[in-house]
Amino acid sequence: MQIVNTEQMLKIEKQSENLGVSRKELMQNAGVAIAKRVLQICKPMDYLTECAKIVFLAGNGNNGGDCFAAAKILSSRGYISVTVINLVKKPSTQLTKEQFSLLPDRVNVITGYNPDNLSFVRSAIANADVLIDGVFGTGFKGSLDHELIEIFSFETRAYKIAIDIPSGGNASSGNVSEGCFIANETLCLGCLKFGMTQYPLKKYCGKIIITDIDIPLDAYSVVDNERGYFLLDKTSLAGFPRKRSNDAHKGSFGTALVIGGSNSMRGAAALAALGALRSGAGLVKVASVGKCIDTVSTLAPEATYIEINSDRDGFMSLDADTKKLLLKAIKKSTAIVVGMGMGVTNDTKYIVRFVIENALCPVIVDADGINCIASDINILSDRKCEVILTPHPGEMARLMKCSVKSIAENRLESAEKFAATHGVTVVLKGAGTIIADKNSTSANHTGNPGMSKGGSGDVLAGIIASAAAQGIPTYSAACAGVYIHGLAGDKAAEKYGQEAMLPRDIISCLPDAFRILKK
Repeated sequence: MQIVNTEQMLKIEKQSENLGVSRKELMQNAGVAIAKRVLQICKPMDYLTECAKIVFLAGNGNNGGDCFAAAKILSSRGYISVTVINLVKKPSTQLTKEQFSLLPDRVNVITGYNPDNLSFVRSAIANADVLIDGVFGTGFKGSLDHELIEIFSFETRAYKIAIDIPSGGNASSGNVSEGCFIANETLCLGCLKFGMTQYPLKKYCGKIIITDIDIPLDAYSVVDNERGYFLLDKTSLAGFPRKRSNDAHKGSFGTALVIGGSNSMRGAAALAALGALRSGAGLVKVASVGKCIDTVSTLAPEATYIEINSDRDGFMSLDADTKKLLLKAIKKSTAIVVGMGMGVTNDTKYIVRFVIENALCPVIVDADGINCIASDINILSDRKCEVILTPHPGEMARLMKCSVKSIAENRLESAEKFAATHGVTVVLKGAGTIIADKNSTSANHTGNPGMSKGGSGDVLAGIIASAAAQGIPTYSAACAGVYIHGLAGDKAAEKYGQEAMLPRDIISCLPDAFRILKK
């Protein structure tokens, strides 16, 4: 599903005017949509029109205009307890002034929040049945002032709706100001904004409802040549899983090479291999040290194995024999995943470089593979293959030589900047996982906190490698892997609970995920 950032939404609205649907009409349509939603909420409450108390918190911009348009409609429908509280300043745009001037006298208006009015504001909010936030829209950046923070914290029994975005939220990044409005639901006008797919903003939105305000479909083409933004869904998977014809054989579904593991971290390679096998790869080969292979072979006997010599600490060593074995396997693979559980030593760094320099197929770099690259970023320059990196925030911070806090506060910017600079696909893991390459950015909504356990990322890397091995284009393979991984995680949470579920349960639930996709 296409989504937008703040700047793109402004361009789309301007193009809407060029196509004959003015901003005034969009504001009136937004008012109709808001009023309709309020009526839907009030109906199950069994409120008579003269009893329901509707309170709007209005800003001085176009979101305030949306509030005034909705208040006028509700008042005309017989709601006699409609209050508009003008916060920040009086209406500032011509459209907002016009909508404000059309409010009937029976709408109660409270202007400002000076000490003289604060008690009226508090009382109106406390007694509201439905409270609508239209203070700031998608253009908000920065911090809320102390007075607004206080007002948003007033106790209320009301059902709370945010118009387009909760005031205090950043519609592009997903960051929030202290005191951000906490909504039961957000009525998103036109289309979803990228920041609403990200935390912390997503938890302030409550239920997100996307409502049509009659923006012409052709208006969206104004951003066609810009970076595309998407929310992953079934249509994002580019034909994965592939259909299997009756005469298919193992060679029809690619060969995934898993390079990872060590004496002390054997499970990582096993989880990646099982993830690749369970998601349809025709052949899966595991290259690792002997003790790791002993473990993995009992868990994944369907795979084949390449034993690599180890150093005295049990990590893979790169000698002439290893190079020959790896080069032969690399040439026969249609996708490679490297890094999980391999440790960071001089030899493992050389192995990661060797793989990237020699591979012609997509290479997925995960976990310690990312840490190996972080100390020698030029590895990414010397390649003929496409590369997918799957960092968590800590690994992303190492790649970008910054703090984890900086990554957490700038997830979107970090993923996009690194992807564009190095010509790779970045899968920045976490709630609302971001997938970015030089042209597109997607956000994921499947998955749950039960997946926050060591090993879940190894499974993901294996699934992405399987999709790439089967010929799915690199960016689409990353998107498909993330979406299906989260979907399987959701099924695992249903079966075992978030506390008890394990990464291996995600693998066990991959068949459930694929069945859902085929419905």
